[in-house]
Amino acid sequence: MNAPARTILRLAGKDTRDFLQGLITNDISGVDSGLVYAAILTPQGKYMADFFLSAKDDAVLLDADTAQADMLVQRLSMYKLRADVTIKKTDLYVHRGTGAIPQDAMADPRHDALGWRAYRETLQTDDSTDWTALHVTHMIPSSGVELTPDSFILEMGFERLNGVDFRKGCYVGQEVTARMKHKTELRKGLALVAVQGSAHTGAAILSGEKPAGTLLSRSGDQALAYLRYDRATGEMTAQDATVTRLA
Repeated sequence: MNAPARTILRLAGKDTRDFLQGLITNDISGVDSGLVYAAILTPQGKYMADFFLSAKDDAVLLDADTAQADMLVQRLSMYKLRADVTIKKTDLYVHRGTGAIPQDAMADPRHDALGWRAYRETLQTDDSTDWTALHVTHMIPSSGVELTPDSFILEMGFERLNGVDFRKGCYVGQEVTARMKHKTELRKGLALVAVQGSAHTGAAILSGEKPAGTLLSRSGDQALAYLRYDRATGEMTAQDATVTRLA
């Protein structure tokens, strides 16, 4: 089991959905039919945190990386001002799997191969899934590795991962995200690469002597990388490894 620790927040109060709608990259109304994957951005359009949202009775559960939970509580509390919203940590645990979806679970909206998520009062002990391998194979970025404060979500594939809605109203960082979608062609972004040899996460990828990107999550002879597309052609190197773009 190699999934990161998660913290489940509970947001409640009559203004909760309107409050979230003005902050997150996706449409909050989707929680009425399943999990919603979304992010919160800086005003400059850069990534701060990604998470899952789901409806629970009259509240909304927010499933976040534990390393980001305190920051999210602080940030959300700063934004809520006088809105009728309470934000509290829960004692719930995330359960995950890739088989048949249990009755109390919901499909992961990012990709069918990522199975389901459920929120329960007991710690999961039966998950042996190689989540890193699945993330690499299907180009799923992870917070703290691919997703960092320097990331733009469109470069990380959020449109493909159902993590952004371009038809909803404004949210923090929306202008930059919309401009990247409609007015520019992405020159950098997440890619799948083949790796032969030794290189650690964070190693610089070179095309000849020119910087071409950074090696990220690795599983066997494949890895995710952040690349400059114009330089990611042919054989590249990272430390003692040979790197070739696959997708």
